[in-house]
Amino acid sequence: MDQLRSPGGCPWDAEQDHQSLLKYLLEESYEFIEVVEEGDQKAMQEELGDLLLQVFFHSRIAEEHKDSPFNIEDVAKTIADKLEHRHPHVFGGEKVSSSSEVLQNWEKQKAVEKGRSSAIDGVPVGQPALPLVAKLLYRSEKFDYQLDLPQAVKLDPNINSDQFGDLLVGIIAQAVNLGIDPEAALRTAAKGLISNILQYEQGRITP
Repeated sequence: MDQLRSPGGCPWDAEQDHQSLLKYLLEESYEFIEVVEEGDQKAMQEELGDLLLQVFFHSRIAEEHKDSPFNIEDVAKTIADKLEHRHPHVFGGEKVSSSSEVLQNWEKQKAVEKGRSSAIDGVPVGQPALPLVAKLLYRSEKFDYQLDLPQAVKLDPNINSDQFGDLLVGIIAQAVNLGIDPEAALRTAAKGLISNILQYEQGRITP
C-alpha cells in the first residue's frame, strides 16, 4: 500500500482519499455479509482480505495528514488497548457472571471513555432506518430508559426469526401497495424516537 501511494506507484491509488473510498468500504462489507450468509469459508477469506485492504488504504492515507497523522501500527495499538480496557474480567480482576453483564460493562466503559451523556451519542443517524431504530432501542435499554413507544402488533412469544421476517415482508408489501415508502416511513419514526429519547433525558418525559 505504501508503494502504491508513493511516487512511481499507482496513479489511481495516489488520487484516492477517505471520502472517495467510502463506497468501496460499504460494497466490501455487504459482500462479506453475503458470503457469511452463504457459509462459504473460502469466499469469506477473500472478502476479509478486501476489507483489510480498506483498513490499510485508509491508514496509509492518514499518514499524509499534516496535523494529526497516524499509521496502521497506531490503528492496531488503539484497538488492542481498547479490547484490553473493555475486558477487565479477562485482563483485570473484575468478575462477571454472564455475557449480558459483559455487554452492560462494555456500554458503561464506552460511555465513560467517550464522555457520552446521551443514549444517542455516537449512533450514526445516516445508517438505514431499520438498524438505526434497532440501535436506538438497544441504547435506550442499556441506559435503562422507560420510553413511551408506539403501540405495535402483539407478537406471538414463540415466533421465530423466519416467521418474523415473513411478517415484515407482508407489512412492507402492504405499505408499498398503499404508496408508502417503508424506508422513509421508518426513518421518520426513528426521528420521532430520537426526539422521545432527548425529551426523556431532559426530564420532560417521566417513567
